[in-house]
Formats: sequence, C-alpha cells, structure tokens
Amino acid sequence: MLQDIASLYSQMVSYDIIILCLASFGAGFVDSVVGGGGLVQLPALMMVLPQYPVVTLLGTNKLVSVTGTGFSAWRFSRHIPFIRTIIIPAILSAFLFSFLGAYTVSIVSNEFLKPLFMVLLFCVFVLTIRNKNFGLLDHDPNLVIPVWKPIVIGSLLGFYDGFFGPGTGTFLIIAFVGMLGMTFVQGSAYAKIINLTTNLAALLLFMFKGTFLFEYAVPMIIFNVLGAVVGVRLALLKGNTFVRGLLRIIVLLTILKLGHQIAVEYFF
Repeated sequence: MLQDIASLYSQMVSYDIIILCLASFGAGFVDSVVGGGGLVQLPALMMVLPQYPVVTLLGTNKLVSVTGTGFSAWRFSRHIPFIRTIIIPAILSAFLFSFLGAYTVSIVSNEFLKPLFMVLLFCVFVLTIRNKNFGLLDHDPNLVIPVWKPIVIGSLLGFYDGFFGPGTGTFLIIAFVGMLGMTFVQGSAYAKIINLTTNLAALLLFMFKGTFLFEYAVPMIIFNVLGAVVGVRLALLKGNTFVRGLLRIIVLLTILKLGHQIAVEYFF
C-alpha cells in the first residue's frame, strides 16, 4: 500500500515537472523576443503548485526567469551593438527604482495600476496596427540621444517592475522603439539588459523575503534557456516583422489577462 502511494506521488511530481518545464520553455521563448513570459510561467506555477506560499512561487519564477533573460541578453549582445550613453543610465536607474518599487508595494496597494496599464497597453496595440513604420525603421547611429530619455525609461519601468510587474519586457521594447527610434529587434536587445537588471534587483529581495523550490527550478531553468535560444534565434533571423507580430499577440493577451483580473476583483 505504501509503495503504491509512493509510486503515485512520484508520478504526480513527474507530471508537475513536465507541465512546468513546457510552460518554462514557452515563457523563455516569448520573453526572449517580446517580453511577457510571466503570462505563461507564473500562472503555471500557481496552477500546478497551489499548496506553496505565493512568495515562494514568485521567488521560484524570478529565479528561473532571470536565467533565461540573462542568456537572451548575452545572445543579443553578440549581434546588436549597445550604445553606452543609453544602456548605462538605463541600467543604473532601473536597478535603483526596481528596489524602490518593491519597497513601495509592501506599503501601498497596487490595484489601481491594473486599469491604467490595461488602457496603456490597448493604446500600444492600436499604435502598432495603425503606424505601419513603428519599430521597422533602423535607428540612426549618429543621432544624439538625450541622457534623460534612458534615465526616464529605466526609472519608470524599473519602478513598475518592482511595484507591479506584468508586461515589463513588452513596455521596455515599446519605450525604446517609441522614445529612442529603435527597431523592434534593437529595442528587444536593450529591453533584455534592463529587464535582467530589474529581475536581479527583485531576486535579491526574494533572497531575504522568500524561498525557492530548487527541485522544480533547476529543470525549469534548463527549459527556459532552451526556449530563449529558439526565441533569440528566430528574432534575429526573422527580423522586425516577426517581433512586431508576436508583440501584438502578447499585448492583446496581457490586456485580456488584466481585464479578467479587474472583472473578477470588482464585479464578483
């Protein structure tokens, strides 16, 4: 009898890992191209492992995500040249404000942000449809970018990632494309560096406040990196049109997800 129970438990754990690894692969793929991997991975963790505290699942998700994001950032850096006057101010401001956002969320409710960012995402979705050249024209390397622009991007979206989080990678791409005139592939490369920075800041916080499920995190990390390998390769091969199309899908899914959360919280 005990052997049967142990065998059934072992099968359940293996099924859980398989589901989480598949979700992690999908998250790594999506996140490496346009951001939004949290739409796939975190819900999977919460569905498969509801018996664990939320902070533990958040910490595990961040531990897995930071690995895939780090690999994506490294791969992009080999093909997309980074301008120091843009990337360094953005990194420093993002790291600082991600910590501030994480601290603020512990004392202030973030429910009011959901309707605001759902509206912003809808505007972005419309923009990518109506503006045919959005994110498709090459960035002029001789164009001087005011230092306040990357600082604003790093500060606002670093704070947002620490405070709320969903869609940070997508917002970063849109910010680099819209404010700095980059293509989608260039914006995705820069976004990965900044998103890695904010993820590391959040991970440091979770190291003090949460725990990690290493028995699940280790295989998920492998599949997350594999997904990132495929995603970065396709982004570089297929170019801006591919990234633009996938971005629309992720933005639309994020709008639907936030809309569902708002409906459940306010009407049910």
